[in-house]
Amino acid sequence: MPPAEELERLMSDSESDRVERKESLSHPDRICQAICAFANDLPGHGAPGYIFVGVDDSGNPSSLEITDRVLQTLAGMRSDGNILPVPSLVVHKVVVRGMPVAVVEVQPAPNPPVRYKSQVWIRVGPRQATATLEEERRLTERSVAGARTFDQRPCPDATLGDLRLETFQSEYLPRVVDPAILAVNQRSVEEQLASLRFFDLRSAKPTYAGVLVFGRDPLYFLAGAYVQFVRFDGLTLADPVQDSKRLAGNLAKQLEKLDILAPLQIHTARVPGPGLVHEEHPDYSLGAVREIALNAVMHRAYEGTNAPVRINWFSDRVEIQSPGGLYGQVTPDNYDRVSDYRNPVLAEAMKGLGYVERFGTGIARARSALQANGNPPPEFTFESTHVLVTIRSIVD
Repeated sequence: MPPAEELERLMSDSESDRVERKESLSHPDRICQAICAFANDLPGHGAPGYIFVGVDDSGNPSSLEITDRVLQTLAGMRSDGNILPVPSLVVHKVVVRGMPVAVVEVQPAPNPPVRYKSQVWIRVGPRQATATLEEERRLTERSVAGARTFDQRPCPDATLGDLRLETFQSEYLPRVVDPAILAVNQRSVEEQLASLRFFDLRSAKPTYAGVLVFGRDPLYFLAGAYVQFVRFDGLTLADPVQDSKRLAGNLAKQLEKLDILAPLQIHTARVPGPGLVHEEHPDYSLGAVREIALNAVMHRAYEGTNAPVRINWFSDRVEIQSPGGLYGQVTPDNYDRVSDYRNPVLAEAMKGLGYVERFGTGIARARSALQANGNPPPEFTFESTHVLVTIRSIVD
């Protein structure tokens, strides 16, 4: 965050395309649009944009009280799932001209275009607007040039014919792109895929994300792109196998199979309740198992490993193992508070497919669901090659 004098200069600059002023939180959509626009950084400043909350159009502090709730509301806009990919921002309370002001500092996204509620917002001088097709194309090309994560890289052996284009156009696009934009869409399917980082226009190849989300046979290109489920009749890997399944196919198919399989593994006991009523006590919280499994799929590593996500179901516990260690800013000390994304395009796709409601809250929801069901808290083991989460059954 810049020093106070620099913030004051920016706050007063009515012509800057790096500054947005809001007197209050009464129009949260407009603040989110500004976050989206600064993240897209169409002018190519390579510098953060600033949203001053509690400041009028003239650049003077208003009478808004900057409480912890205001700051939490602004910070929550990052991960509520409406701005995708998840933007990088920080929120601070600062004193300018003797008055408290909330400042949202938004960093340019490494993988634009960024969308808010399916629309791409950009800065046009001191205001924001929705991007034209040409402006969105410029953002897409910039993303390809600066792509760093594995899922954004082109898959050299894949072609457009390796993707299920009918699924992308008829099922996925309407979920993630505003209907008004689709109604006037004149882009080729390659350009449509590229705008969502599923295709590399320069090499004319699908990205690894495109292969994983819409591929006809992702395993042909990525040998570990599946979920291995095994149920053991005992407490160790040496005990007899009751059931074994490989959940393969593209991402949507894997998650559909997981949603069918997981409920079948929960054993529910009927125990006497008050009076003549019986209560049902499942041995595991389905919601918690699902959250941890989805996290394993979202955050796993594909590069440098052919290992699948493994779900080993024992008599007394469930072990869910995800290939790849902790990523980016996440450490063993902050894993339950900090989120980072090894596969940002896959994370966005899981949101588009309806499997993610809000980013960065899966572990907290799993803990809460386990506690409500009477299970012990989940146990986390972090290694350089994998992350293992153990969920234990209800202790009688």
